[in-house]
Amino acid sequence: MSAATGTARPAARHDRLELLAGMLVLAFLAGMLALAMLGHHQTNDGGYQVHASFSQIDGLNVGSDVRLAGITVGHVTSEVVDPKTFQAKVTFTLSPDVKLPTDSAAIITSDSLLGGKYIALSPGGADATVKAGGALTETQGSISLEQLLSKFIFSVTDTLQKAQKTQKPAGSLSDEP
Repeated sequence: MSAATGTARPAARHDRLELLAGMLVLAFLAGMLALAMLGHHQTNDGGYQVHASFSQIDGLNVGSDVRLAGITVGHVTSEVVDPKTFQAKVTFTLSPDVKLPTDSAAIITSDSLLGGKYIALSPGGADATVKAGGALTETQGSISLEQLLSKFIFSVTDTLQKAQKTQKPAGSLSDEP
């Protein structure tokens, strides 16, 4: 009997050790996930705030990048609907060393076909610069992939239908001998 209990004890110890190791790994992963989520939604990057209104901001989220010449210079801090114009009013921060001309443009674009959206800044040529709390008036909203695909499909379908109407049916009688 002592032999049976002798082999059961090391197996129980081994099971407890595996359980403890598994719990430590899960705790580590949960901590890393929490840090990633907190780091992703940090919006205070020490810059100044700028506002812009867009007709469409599909896919743009709080925490999305604001880029100038492909370099991240800020982040989106808030998104609200303006009750008077029914446009999306986006507030974002810009790095203190970025001084944009007042006629600069803000364009919502995407990283890739299925990637996330960001605001691309296109500097203007004015001498005056946007101040903290100022607004960019030259904006272009996001373009929906679904809208582009539907336009393409309808244009192809339309072209095919027009081509079929202009072709004579095979075997039709003609005036030529």
